[in-house]
Amino acid sequence: MAGAHEPVPAAETGLLIVDLQNDFLHPRGAYGRAGQGAEEIAALPARIAPLANRIRQAGGWIISTQFTLVPAKGGEPLISPHLKELRPFLAKGDFVPGGWGHQLVDELAPADLSVEKVAYSAFYMTRLEWVLRKCAIRRLLVCGIVTNGGVASTVRDAHVRDFDVTVLADGCAAFSKETHDTAIAALKPVCRVASIDDVSREFPG
Repeated sequence: MAGAHEPVPAAETGLLIVDLQNDFLHPRGAYGRAGQGAEEIAALPARIAPLANRIRQAGGWIISTQFTLVPAKGGEPLISPHLKELRPFLAKGDFVPGGWGHQLVDELAPADLSVEKVAYSAFYMTRLEWVLRKCAIRRLLVCGIVTNGGVASTVRDAHVRDFDVTVLADGCAAFSKETHDTAIAALKPVCRVASIDDVSREFPG
């Protein structure tokens, strides 16, 4: 990992947006239709957008991970048993590759790189590490949902792959503040924890 005294240039930095998709956040998305949501989650795109614009202007990368329900025969989604138990409302057409619900929310689009993911970690059985290496991205600024799921798993996997990782504490959210705070505290041994404002100052606008 790059040390504290070895700044990584913007061209080698990526804002990694975990799962801020229409099916999670939009009222007409899969979770919205089921009444599953949280104010802190809904507030994230507007909070993150100014930083995303600064990173774009500085020549950095915007990377979006897309939680995906892979369609099988007849378009029926492959859903892990634990997820089906937690979210029984998930159905055919939700989180389908290429669909509106699968896409990054408009406030943060477009992404320079997009990666489909099938589990919590954006590295698990995906091409994420490959595209990061190909694009010479060494530093990741991680935001998105949920802090204790996709964000935490992705951050830990980035850490063991020797990426320079910062998690944006106020750029992530969970379904409760207590869950979010616990997850952030648990990540401190493996990454830098910073605020959006802290990181924004590193990209003069």
